[in-house]
Amino acid sequence: MPKQITPVGPSYLHGWSPDKKFLVYTAERGDGNLDVYRIPSTGGQEVRLTNTAGLDDGPEYSPDGKYIYFNSVRSGTMQIWRMNSDGTNQVQITSDEFNNWFPHISPDGKWIQFLSFSKDVKPDDHPFYKHVYLRIMPVGYGQPKVIAYLYGGQGSINTPSWSPDSKKIAFVSNTQISQ
Repeated sequence: MPKQITPVGPSYLHGWSPDKKFLVYTAERGDGNLDVYRIPSTGGQEVRLTNTAGLDDGPEYSPDGKYIYFNSVRSGTMQIWRMNSDGTNQVQITSDEFNNWFPHISPDGKWIQFLSFSKDVKPDDHPFYKHVYLRIMPVGYGQPKVIAYLYGGQGSINTPSWSPDSKKIAFVSNTQISQ
């Protein structure tokens, strides 16, 4: 039987904690800002984990549950951030000329995959049909590497997309790919 978990909307689900005790999502609660929240997966009191002007989005737990990765426009462009799973210690991970969205951590905990829009796309916009880069970088920081250049964007990698063995990535593209 379906059960309502979040008390009000809008709430945009992004994932489960590895221990399945919490859900993490992006929500707006009357102040015009979209922030990252978590709530027990059985329902209960939601906890606001970010509280900054603008958009915080795309939260996802690390495989060990210690961190939540997300994207935020708080530095002027959309960049990837990491925080402890309780919302403390928010640290910017990427800092480049791209607008970086939807971080996904490989199941082995070694890689971050994300989508990068060029600077001609507004930092808080993520349209569905643009030239975008699919990039990966080591979790322990490092230089992002382009693994695909495609027509895509919103909807290409919004949800976790690594294969269980951390060797493949699924994504949606509007580009015809030859094999």
